[in-house]
Amino acid sequence: MAEDELLAFREHWKQELTIKNEAHSNCNVTLQPSREDSKLKRYFEDFGQNRSEPGKKQDSTSPGSSKGGQGAFLSAAKTPNEDQPEYVSIAEGLLDGRTSPLLERIQEERTRRKRQYHSLTSACNTSSQQQPQRKINKGDKLVDQFIQDLNETNDIPFFDIELPYELALKIFQYLSRTELGRCAQVSKAWGVLAEDEVLWFRMCQTESYHHGASVSDSPCWKSMLRDCRNSENTVRSNWKNRVGSISQLQYELGKVLCDVSSCDSYVVAGYTSGDVRLWDTLHWDSAASFLKPSPLMADVTPRPHVSHIRVNNTVAVAAYDDGCVDVWSTETGQEPVHHFQIPGRVHALALSLESPTLATAAGLDVRLDQPDERGYWRTLCQATLPKPVESMVVVPWAGGRGGDSVPLVALSAGETVFLLAPEDLEPRVLHTVYGHPITCLDASASHAALGVKSCGWAMNDGGNKIHVYSLETGQLEMSVGNSAGDFSCVNLRDSPPHMLICGNKDRRVRVFDLRTGSSVTSLYAHHMGVTSVQADDWKIVSGGGEGLVCVWEMRMGAKLWEMHNRHPVRHLRFNTSTLVTANIPDEKSPRGACITDDDLTAHRRHRGVICHYDFSEDSTSQDHVLPICRSNNVESSGYNYNIGLTVPYDILSGSHPSH
Repeated sequence: MAEDELLAFREHWKQELTIKNEAHSNCNVTLQPSREDSKLKRYFEDFGQNRSEPGKKQDSTSPGSSKGGQGAFLSAAKTPNEDQPEYVSIAEGLLDGRTSPLLERIQEERTRRKRQYHSLTSACNTSSQQQPQRKINKGDKLVDQFIQDLNETNDIPFFDIELPYELALKIFQYLSRTELGRCAQVSKAWGVLAEDEVLWFRMCQTESYHHGASVSDSPCWKSMLRDCRNSENTVRSNWKNRVGSISQLQYELGKVLCDVSSCDSYVVAGYTSGDVRLWDTLHWDSAASFLKPSPLMADVTPRPHVSHIRVNNTVAVAAYDDGCVDVWSTETGQEPVHHFQIPGRVHALALSLESPTLATAAGLDVRLDQPDERGYWRTLCQATLPKPVESMVVVPWAGGRGGDSVPLVALSAGETVFLLAPEDLEPRVLHTVYGHPITCLDASASHAALGVKSCGWAMNDGGNKIHVYSLETGQLEMSVGNSAGDFSCVNLRDSPPHMLICGNKDRRVRVFDLRTGSSVTSLYAHHMGVTSVQADDWKIVSGGGEGLVCVWEMRMGAKLWEMHNRHPVRHLRFNTSTLVTANIPDEKSPRGACITDDDLTAHRRHRGVICHYDFSEDSTSQDHVLPICRSNNVESSGYNYNIGLTVPYDILSGSHPSH
């Protein structure tokens, strides 16, 4: 406490005592003043004399002495007088605090400070003794002692001294970002705990940032978390306002798009010419890879159409109309690493997103292939079903021998859904109801969701439904949805936890909560039916048969924006900052540019289009030049420049096909 504050404190104390004595005298009360008040009055009178006469020697028995002043103060504190001054209550509370459990700690702290003070001032003792010193009044020591007691409440930390650092860190790990920021303002010791790198690293992991990183990968994980959150907020704002860059992934101008698949940064497409092209959206500077077919198919003319395409982070797979299947590595090169032939046409193709596990179905036959530790592909199992396979999904399943994770294939054939694992001799039946065919299928690591068509008398029970089965027990957990239209698509694998998103031919997109079985939202989206859907924790992206891509805000159920193309949306997939959509024509053999021309070059309005949206990049900072206008003379797409400016229904001109 500063010297000016001490003088003001003592002056206020003296004035309070004087005012109280005058009030008693004005009331004509013949009351002998108490002994304690007299002593305190004499204390302040002597204190004023000592302040005015610093050279005068003070009597040890005077009221201003330490013994007299302290005794008067203790007596006043013990006297139960209802008219006692306010300072008596303050002193009584301070004196009672001397019996606290921190008394020993306070004494140790005082002793340490005295030793430090004497060690620092030992060199000045000789010179200070030669100068005349002002004699300190013992009454001043009493007031200073009270003030020191008040200040010592901040000198004894009650957390970091009593608890080890590791134990305190374990307590702090349960705090949120806001709570850590508040604790950092308590003291320096708490600030060190709140800034610990382990705490902020775990918080980054909890909020799904930098999953594969370690604590030593960054010098400041708090700054890393702040940058990630700022980037996430920027990307979310760009999603809502449609701010970003749009690129069209074009291959051969004269060929028709057959199928598209994407995973993370890879996009692969197959065409009617039999060619397969792979794009890496993280490295736009490098040319797209033309995946070459197997040498056994190189001399085949004309080459068969590509019927199915799949890709993950390690391999890309293409199935052709003649039953051939090629597998390429996304890292090593353009030549196939695996090739096999299936009798008949491939009806369904599935690839696991977590591992290079491939499932193919042709007619009634199903096979599952996977490479071994040395990279050699082998067939894990084969099966024959009573009906042709219409759709299938490969997911990892922790139900193998010893609890190991093994690939599990969910297949729909007619009214039945089968489960096929490498260790099973025959496929297991998960669901079958006579007369109720399966319209869509999807599966995650723990559940399978399938759309069941109802007809006849079953429509009185609510219409078409989606059944959710547990892969662990094989039992039906719930049935959701009561719709007159058929469910055309369902997304369980890419949905948020405990959420199910599905599309219906009745033009609606529905979101269900699997914990309660209730409907979260229902959106009227596409007038020709919903063909593909995906959602995360705040938005929904849907595609329709009329070629419309819509982005919705889930909580409000409002449409943020939409994009249109003339062909149905057959593929739709997005992550945090990118969106890939593919409009694939239903007609794979259209007529040429002229109505009388039957050549093999299809007009551009019949070819289909692949769009890549990057919302992490602000297009306002770049020149708004279309990709086709940036082509050089070497690229074959440059010849179509004038067509892109004159055709009114072309997507590049920004006109609606109905105009």
